[in-house]
Amino acid sequence: MAFHRRDLIHGAITAGAASVVAASPEENTGTISMPNKVVDTNVSLFQWPFRRLPLDEVDELCLKLGQLGITEAWASSFEGLLHRDIRSANERLLNTCQTRAELVPVGAINPTLPDWKHDLHLCLGRSAMPGIRLFPGYHGYDLRDEVFGELLATATKLRGFVQIAFAMEDTRTQSHHMVAANVDPRPLEHWMQKFPEARVQILNCRPSTSDKQIFSSIPRVVVDSSRVDGTDGVTTLASAIGIDRVLFGSHAPFLIPEAACIRMLESGVSAADIKEMMSTNADNFRKATTTTTTNHRR
Repeated sequence: MAFHRRDLIHGAITAGAASVVAASPEENTGTISMPNKVVDTNVSLFQWPFRRLPLDEVDELCLKLGQLGITEAWASSFEGLLHRDIRSANERLLNTCQTRAELVPVGAINPTLPDWKHDLHLCLGRSAMPGIRLFPGYHGYDLRDEVFGELLATATKLRGFVQIAFAMEDTRTQSHHMVAANVDPRPLEHWMQKFPEARVQILNCRPSTSDKQIFSSIPRVVVDSSRVDGTDGVTTLASAIGIDRVLFGSHAPFLIPEAACIRMLESGVSAADIKEMMSTNADNFRKATTTTTTNHRR
């Protein structure tokens, strides 16, 4: 009985298999291997505020991630989008992640709130989170604003990374009562030059040719793979900005995590490059370091 290779990959990653046949049965050339360690740099916990999602229960999400071979997931909270009591939202996130070894808490920060600096110190200091996640489109500020620069400087001093949600959903599907524009990443060039030790990751970007050019021109900014288009999307993004600046992300549970795995495994890159994007790059990005470089491998 013949199977399409997508069926083979889906079945294998769902069962947590180490490798699957990459070519069709007729071609039968090569294998695709899932790394022993897979880091998903982009998941969210709890309920999306506008509708229920499959896997929005933590137990179900963690079970699915484990079935897919994802051993570590950087998790923020959907509550961070609209809750004004963001401190309590971050506390719920931290308490939940402490019950799950695979979950790494990444607190949400809203720099338009009066006590955001204290929230930032709680996340990166007392709670020992490795980084924080920002939602400029929902919190109403621009990356060119001085408050963002102040936040980036403070997070860098506290040795934490900063994730920026380029978007959370397509603008065409948003409620007209709550429209959140995509983030303009161009001001990052100024801030990354001003703060050479800063670590910034862009999440949920469906990168256009223009976006890839912008990311390529901004030193050290890394991008997650959650919304790249097509099976060649990972390859084209890596070719534009460098393999070492692409980090695996699923945007689960908003998006189906199987899709992110399939795109990565069908990208056509080598097993070594898959391991780099699905594991090594995340480990390197998470490490606080005083050594920076503007070069990247293509």
